[in-house]
This record gives sequence, C-alpha cells and structure tokens, in this order.
Amino acid sequence: MLMRYDVALGAVSIDKEDTPKPREEGVESVITSHSIEGVILPVEATDDRRMNEVLAKYEFICIGSATVDQFAKTDSELIKIQTRTTTEELIAFPLGSKLLISELNITTGGGGTNSAVALARLGFKTAFLGKLGEDANAKFVMQALSSENVGFIGGCEGQTGVSMILDSIADDRTILAFKGANNNLMPQDINPFETQWVYLSSMLEQSFDTVVELLQTQRCKVAFNPSNYQAEMGYEALSALIDQVDVLIMNKEEASIFLGLRYDEQPETRALMKEMAKLPPSVFVITDGARGVMVYDRKYCYTGEPMDVINITETTGAGDAFASTFAAAQYIGLSPDQAIHMAMTNAESVIQHSGAKEKLLDRQTLEGVMRLRNRRISKTILN
Repeated sequence: MLMRYDVALGAVSIDKEDTPKPREEGVESVITSHSIEGVILPVEATDDRRMNEVLAKYEFICIGSATVDQFAKTDSELIKIQTRTTTEELIAFPLGSKLLISELNITTGGGGTNSAVALARLGFKTAFLGKLGEDANAKFVMQALSSENVGFIGGCEGQTGVSMILDSIADDRTILAFKGANNNLMPQDINPFETQWVYLSSMLEQSFDTVVELLQTQRCKVAFNPSNYQAEMGYEALSALIDQVDVLIMNKEEASIFLGLRYDEQPETRALMKEMAKLPPSVFVITDGARGVMVYDRKYCYTGEPMDVINITETTGAGDAFASTFAAAQYIGLSPDQAIHMAMTNAESVIQHSGAKEKLLDRQTLEGVMRLRNRRISKTILN
C-alpha cells in the first residue's frame, strides 16, 4: 500500500508564543524557539496519492554525477594562510616524496548516486539518471545501485567519474575530481520515465543542457542542490533551470558565490536568504556546517541547530544526505521544523563514519533516532 506520512510531536517545550508579535526598532522578531523530537507515523494514503502511484513509475528520479570514490587516510599537515582580510586552510604534502596511505576505502559516490541511495533507503521508489562510462568502474557503480534497489535510466560511454578524497587532521577533506562521462549526458541516453519528484544535484556542460530540456517536459516537483561550479554561474545563467525549481538548497559558500558575494567576508546567512527569496522557488535552504541550517518557506524562517555531541569522522556526502532527506520530507508533507530535524539527523549519521553512503539511515532507524534527539529549532519572520 502506498503510504503518506504525518508527524506526531513528542515533548515540545515552547519558549515563545507561535504568533507574530510587533517588532521593536532594530530588534529581530523571534516567534518560536523550541526543542523538538518527532516520529513519522504512517496513515492510509488518500485517493489522489493512490492514483499517482498508478501513473508514476518512480517517486524520485535523482539526476547528478556518479563516481568511484577513493578515500585515502594520510599523515597530511594542515597549513593556515592568513592575510589582513582572509584566512585559508590548506592540506600540505612534501614535494617529491612517496607518501604511504594508512587506509584506503573505495566506494561509490557522486551527488546523483548518493541522493538516490538515501531516498531508496527511506523507502521511496527511486532511479538514478546520469552518465557512466563503459568500464569496470561503471559495473561497480551499477552493482552498488542494484544492491540498494535503485534503478538506472541513464547512458554509458567513455570513462566513469572518479574522486580521490584526501583527509586532513581537521576532520575535513580535499577532493580531486575527474568528471569523466558525467558531463556528457545526452537526450538519447535517457530511458522514458514518470516521476513525482526530481532531485537534481550538479550537472555541467552538455549534461546541464540536457537536464534543462528534460525538466521542461516533466510535470513534477523539483529539488535542486547545485555545486560550487554551478553556483559561480549565477542566476542569469541558471535561470532556465531555477525557474522550474520548487526547493532550492545550497550551502553558505555556494549561496554567497551564487549571489556574487565573497564567502571569505562571511556574509550573514539571513542577508543571503533575503536575496535568495527574490527568486521563483517556493522553499529555500542554506546549510552552514557546524552552525546549522536556515530554511525559508515564504511564510517563516526556520533555523536548526546541530546536536552538541557529534564525533565527526569525515564530511563527504553530508550535504547530499541532508538535501535528499529534506526533499523526501517535502514529498511526504512534513512541517518545515520536522523536515529540518529529519534531514539533519540523517546527515549527522553520515559524518560520524567514513564514506558518503555507509551510514545513510533507513526509515525505521531514522525515525528511532529522531525520537531520541531534542533539536533546537527557531522560527522567525524574514524581514
């Protein structure tokens, strides 16, 4: 039976009334700040949802890159370069030396496959649309997708993308990315499909043009999580795509670049959100790592805080986990605060382990963790 999901809230301590109040001059108007825990409870689907199940082949199509990820643990050093106006951290390796790798982990990655696996584990009928090579790496990717019950409706040509992830002592990473076939998705590569949602991560060059043309033929909701590469293009270059998007998700660096601002000057997230709100999408999300996430749904602005005690092992895939889970929460009709809680919980699971997919949670486990965690989420007016 196709299910939809409503939210039953657990203990919720309301610090302020959930109604707008007059704002004093120069003082931010905070409407709600509360600790939230929740569980998603299944109820029978409406007739409309049953009808859509018959019409739609998939609930989610995930469009984006596919790579073979090689995680290398090394004794890298961290160098900080500081000027009067900027601070930059770099991973350093001795020039001309042969470096021993203490641990090597090879998995599948890329925004398209990461999001597809996240959604499939949450129980949604999902397919990946992208471009693989005609090589052993492509077989490795397709076998991994098949084991997660993710369909593949794209093409194969050339070489599959590869990423080499170098760790650092600061629990972050530097990625060497070979795009391979990812940028060459052609219209003829796409198997026909129907879907209720498209989740789109970064696609460049020919693949970008193909996706824009494809979305113009689809009647579905679209969530878009671009990369730095696409953010640099700005709204004018991306308008044909963004004008079709319902949920726009960026991290703070991407949002800054997208709006033509310098991220190293640390613009305020609320100021970025006000500028983003001038665009057509109905929901906007800006993530900011350990500082949490801000969501604006054209009514209120929500800010979610990460849990205090999280042991970070590696951050690759955290953004994909958050964004795809947030899109899932939108699909099943969760409130913004519950969507934030759900997405942050899944992302926090990922960063406590190495690999982008290894600790993506299934629905039952995710619900269980959500019940146990009280997350602070504030609700304000964006003005």
